[in-house]
Amino acid sequence: MDVDTRLLRYFAAVAEEGTLTGAAQRLFVSQPALTKQIRRLEDDLGVRLFARSRSGMALTEAGRELASRVHALLDGWDEAVQATGRAARVLRLGFLDAGAVGAVPEVIAEFRQAQPEWRVELRQFDWSDPSAGLARGEADAAVVRLPFPGQERLTVRELFVEERGVLLPARHPLAHSETVEFWELWDEPFVAAGAETGAWREHWLAAEERDGHPVRVGAVTSRPDEWLGAVAGGCVALAPASAARFYSHPDVVFRPVRGVSPSRVGLARPRGRTPEAALDQFLEAIARQLSRS
Repeated sequence: MDVDTRLLRYFAAVAEEGTLTGAAQRLFVSQPALTKQIRRLEDDLGVRLFARSRSGMALTEAGRELASRVHALLDGWDEAVQATGRAARVLRLGFLDAGAVGAVPEVIAEFRQAQPEWRVELRQFDWSDPSAGLARGEADAAVVRLPFPGQERLTVRELFVEERGVLLPARHPLAHSETVEFWELWDEPFVAAGAETGAWREHWLAAEERDGHPVRVGAVTSRPDEWLGAVAGGCVALAPASAARFYSHPDVVFRPVRGVSPSRVGLARPRGRTPEAALDQFLEAIARQLSRS
């Protein structure tokens, strides 16, 4: 019988969290999608793994048996993937936006000259996965924006801080202001990430910096082009200062904002993985470059 390892990761998250809601937030997937995948796993195995109730998801006897073995299975698979990557000399670096990675391509070029036997794959992920591939085992390390759900299970090194501003429609009354006060935006429709991104979504809505004023969500997006399109269509969005350099739209302007905390950029990697000297050297070079950029 063939079972998708992603289904096993979903099962392990639900078993540990005890609820579909908590597991969905941890995995950066929607709750309906997670429910569907758990049912698919149960169908594949021909057993019920959870007893569902209003209080959560309780493991059945079959579920407890699988839960006792699933981490060893996944750890073994992860080690096999790592070993394969080492044999193929491939390093996968995830990222979310061009502003965060900045001069990383220069580091990659230097690394390739120093270590020609290694190949570096720079992989961009959309905002539905703020871990930039780490949560799903699709990256060896990632340049991330903090905070995001699940970062406590990773090794995270903060690299630099940059101010946040606001993207406004060019026709907006505040578009010609030199600086915008955050309170002036409280009643505006904001562009938001999906609810499953938790702390990531809250940070980019500055939910804790509104003095209790409710957030008005005007659009939900997960990609830069959708994000800019939503702003051009009448929404507003908080954005890192680097967004003005890397993303543009003829009907969108960027303005500094007073009254919101900055964005923190970090370098994250899984804990407990077998050390790889080439990856360590590469990540240290990235950390040095981005910390002084």
